[in-house]
Amino acid sequence: MDDALNETTPAAHHVAKIAVSRASVLVIIALMIGAALATRLHLGLALALWSLALVGLLARLVVQRPETIRERANIAPEAARHTLSTVLQAVTDALDMPAVILRADGMILQQNEAADRSFGHLSDGMHVSARWRSPSILDMIRDTVATGLPNQVEHSERLPSERVYITRIAPVVMPQGAVADEPLYLLSFKDISELRRLDRMRSDFVANASHELRTPLASLRGFLETLQGPAKNDPKAQERFIVIMLDQANRMSRLVDDLLSLSRLEMKAHLAPEDKVDLVSLLGHVRDSLQPLAEEMDVELSLDLPDGPALVLGDRDELVQVFENLIENACKYGQDGKRVDVGVKAISGKAVEVSVVDYGPGIPPEHVPRLTERFYRVSLADSRSKKGTGLGLAIVKHILTRHRARLIIKSEPGAKTEFTVRF
Repeated sequence: MDDALNETTPAAHHVAKIAVSRASVLVIIALMIGAALATRLHLGLALALWSLALVGLLARLVVQRPETIRERANIAPEAARHTLSTVLQAVTDALDMPAVILRADGMILQQNEAADRSFGHLSDGMHVSARWRSPSILDMIRDTVATGLPNQVEHSERLPSERVYITRIAPVVMPQGAVADEPLYLLSFKDISELRRLDRMRSDFVANASHELRTPLASLRGFLETLQGPAKNDPKAQERFIVIMLDQANRMSRLVDDLLSLSRLEMKAHLAPEDKVDLVSLLGHVRDSLQPLAEEMDVELSLDLPDGPALVLGDRDELVQVFENLIENACKYGQDGKRVDVGVKAISGKAVEVSVVDYGPGIPPEHVPRLTERFYRVSLADSRSKKGTGLGLAIVKHILTRHRARLIIKSEPGAKTEFTVRF
């Protein structure tokens, strides 16, 4: 019957539809008359009319159902493909990592918003090699297409900034009944740049800390061996060596204290302080505590403070540590300028800035961006002669990060250096 219907002309279909509609009217009339006759006990006639109605219903089903099935068969594949594309786009957009849908031939079918932000717009139909030329990525894609197994590699992007990704590809498993012209694959990029940076920082930190501790420990060991041997009965040599040993022990103690301070700050870096601190009274306290050091170095400490309080949210002890470090460094490394100026001012009625300015030799511009790195020194000999650990500005940076504040460094070699803390 389906074959016969498939061969009918559009005009024949139109005639059949008219016949079916008229048959529907006759079926309804037959049912009504049959019901009326049944109430008057004309059961024979009623059964005849009901049989006629049943035949009409069967005829309607026979004529209409093949046509309906045929129409649905023509529409379903396109609708399914459209639905699959929409679902894939919605799923990839929900991912917070860059993701790209590929065909088996490496052509890009879709990309999500994260991929658009990270790698720029990738046109549909573009080959994956037009954007990622890394042999490891292309080999990974070919292997997965050939074997059907997921795969991943580590990939680095140099421009516009250095980023490291775990790049993974896996076949897209289609749900039962889904219509797809060919196999699809999901290429995703997990950003691990921060983890790699932390790993490098951790390795550098351990190496630098070991180096810093190795020197004073070697000195102590050498002096102790000398005191046990050649200088065993030499009181003058013993007195001189003991002074040097005490200096080395104090240096290690300062280094350990700074390392512990950094560790504590990192543990609570995410907790912003909520207490109100008056910077005017705090800086007055710091000036009084450092005045003996400034007089010893023949440096004049000058404060320029507003008449009223300058309140910020902060931890008083940590802010004391910040400004003691900055002002002490200004006195030590800007000693030739004979003066250190400390000032407080409000910016636009909201931000508060504290500046510490010395008039010493200044800092070469290539060193300025790295001053807050751990153990970084402009001059190693100069830092050690002034009993520095190389961790002071790193501690300052961590404290200000916790306070949601910024450290701005400006230097004019041969003129002055200015450290500004902006809350």
